[in-house]
Amino acid sequence: MDILRNETTAFIQQNWETSGFTGLTDIQHQMIPEARKGGALIAEAPTGTGKTLGYLIPALERIDEERPQTQVLIIVPGKELAMQVHEEVQKWTVGSSIRAAVMIGGANVKRQYEKLKKKPHVITGTPGRVNELIKDKKLKVHEVSTLVYDEADQLFVPDHLDTIDQINKAVPGKEQRIICSATIPERVVSFADERFSNIKTIRVEASSKDLQRVSHLYLLVEKRDKVKTLSKLSYLESFYGIAFLSDSFQVDQVHSKLQHDGNQTASLHGDKGKQGREKAMRAFRQRDARLLLTTDVASRGLDVKGVTHVIHFDLANDQRQYMHRSGRTARAGESGISLSIVTKGELQRLEQIAEEAALTLRRAELKYGELHTWSD
Repeated sequence: MDILRNETTAFIQQNWETSGFTGLTDIQHQMIPEARKGGALIAEAPTGTGKTLGYLIPALERIDEERPQTQVLIIVPGKELAMQVHEEVQKWTVGSSIRAAVMIGGANVKRQYEKLKKKPHVITGTPGRVNELIKDKKLKVHEVSTLVYDEADQLFVPDHLDTIDQINKAVPGKEQRIICSATIPERVVSFADERFSNIKTIRVEASSKDLQRVSHLYLLVEKRDKVKTLSKLSYLESFYGIAFLSDSFQVDQVHSKLQHDGNQTASLHGDKGKQGREKAMRAFRQRDARLLLTTDVASRGLDVKGVTHVIHFDLANDQRQYMHRSGRTARAGESGISLSIVTKGELQRLEQIAEEAALTLRRAELKYGELHTWSD
């Protein structure tokens, strides 16, 4: 497939062919042409559908490699997502002279000063650190042509709004703004409408094929047995899963219990330092840990290949959260299981979520070290 816009970006076409991609996803089909126009854009599509490439290809096309200035600025809510996006930038700029850097809180700021001296064309970073560098006049954004807010529903929240506004005002107002996320609630739309004119909105729903690749199951247990049930699940043959818990304290508590019982687990949450997060993700990606315990906030944008099970240890708050979690499995055409561990009191709410999302929900049980549905 020819995705090339002009000869100066031949490296993008080469990287496309090297990646082995056979075609654009639905969101990319709509997003890339619209983003190439240079206007303000909101893009909503399920996790794993290729939104990053949807904004990255047009943004890279606009870069003047001869100009040693930051021209693309990508703001993300968390450190792990920042590293993932940065890796994508590096992958798609192979064969060019485009330089990229990542700026995240918790990292050594003096080392980041040194990276900025190399005049990166693309910067991916968390809002607090990016804004700090702008105010300190270490990061100059007057030449930025594309400003991206990735996972916007986690960025446009009260804790970040002032910081986001300061970054937005620092970047020339005539330049492109792209807002994208798996979920775009009304508050994000309102935020955008108040600040950007003539904004175009693109929404892509999960396809029926995507939904069919995920089996939606639940295990009915007593609350006191949830940890024991999670432990048993982690020993299933070929299990490679992510479990979602309500908060950092819960993650640490369950992680400690599972480790005490000899389970291979890693934990990820917003209170962990940079080294702790990197250690956890390295253990999970290398499959030294078969189970990752995390909160919804810490997992934003988490993209790990081959996840077989998503476990809702604590029930999702609503349909959007349930679907966002479930999107961590059944990626790249594979199948997967979204499994909720619920008590009798939680089951009714789960059934309501399934009804709202038009999902077929089946009860399961653990027998002889295997997971069976009641219809098996």
